[in-house]
Amino acid sequence: MNDATAAILHGPKDVRIERHPIPRPAPGEVLVEIGAVGLCGSDLHYYAHGENGPNALRSPTALGHEAAGTVLGDGGPLPAGTRVAIEPAIPCGRCHACRAGRYNQCPHGHCFGSPPTDGALTGHLTVPAEFAHPLPGDLPLGSGALIEPLAVALHAVRRGNVAAGDRVLVTGAGPIGLLVLQAARAVGAGETVVTDINPDRLAHAHRLGADRTLDTSREPLPQEPLFDIALDCSGIEAALTAAAHAVRPGGTLVAVGNPPRPRTTLPLAWMQRQELSLVTAFRYAGEFPAAVSLAAAGRVDLESLITARFPLERSADAFRTALCDPAQLKVVIEP
Repeated sequence: MNDATAAILHGPKDVRIERHPIPRPAPGEVLVEIGAVGLCGSDLHYYAHGENGPNALRSPTALGHEAAGTVLGDGGPLPAGTRVAIEPAIPCGRCHACRAGRYNQCPHGHCFGSPPTDGALTGHLTVPAEFAHPLPGDLPLGSGALIEPLAVALHAVRRGNVAAGDRVLVTGAGPIGLLVLQAARAVGAGETVVTDINPDRLAHAHRLGADRTLDTSREPLPQEPLFDIALDCSGIEAALTAAAHAVRPGGTLVAVGNPPRPRTTLPLAWMQRQELSLVTAFRYAGEFPAAVSLAAAGRVDLESLITARFPLERSADAFRTALCDPAQLKVVIEP
């Protein structure tokens, strides 16, 4: 077999099913046959608008960076048949950020599924072996694809220094917010409160262990300094501002969600008066092994976040469903 099916984005809302050559791994790489790909907000921005933040679709590209699959071939760094989660952001390994261990800040790397670099909806990827993380045999590949957003959540929790007994607020109960909730609980957070305006997502947060949920379309977040740490996973300016007012003096506010605009207004005078620490979080840097371990131990529930599955040939339907159906959490494409 020399080529295989791929889902290629040619322009906004223009996904075409094509045949593309299967790549050959270079020394130190493995060839992974993709088994599951989760659709992320950035994928939906590329699909709907042809751009995501400052990056734009410049040539036909396969999207998809949340992925898991099976290693093919013999004699490589990982045995054939090894099931892996793919860490998609590949740094240069040589710059100051990489040498300092902050390889998520590498200015020279590339990320699968970020145009013009093809992602996992090609069906097969060549991946540096150290960025293909072995999965336990009983973890479904759909859950394996969600190791990537779980790593995002773990990085945010670590950036916020969430510790045992902390009172934690999570604003935004989308997939990242629900994973941040679980990551905070896994490190021993005390009371956890989750806010959103979608009652179905709030109900899911409650099932995943949130001590309290709040529908802020009906009841605003109390403007009292109740929480040690607030992690905003919505990216919405009003939610970030409300979270800042709900954090105790000397507490921490973590910006996790991507804001829709490049500039955001914050209550800086209030934050300065309260000596709040504002922390930002971007991707991950070393969290994949911990994410795999948490999933393997059953300490996080990834499978329940998957609300729809589509074959690769119906990728356009998968994108439309994820974009238009507010009941969805994580839509997964299974090549």
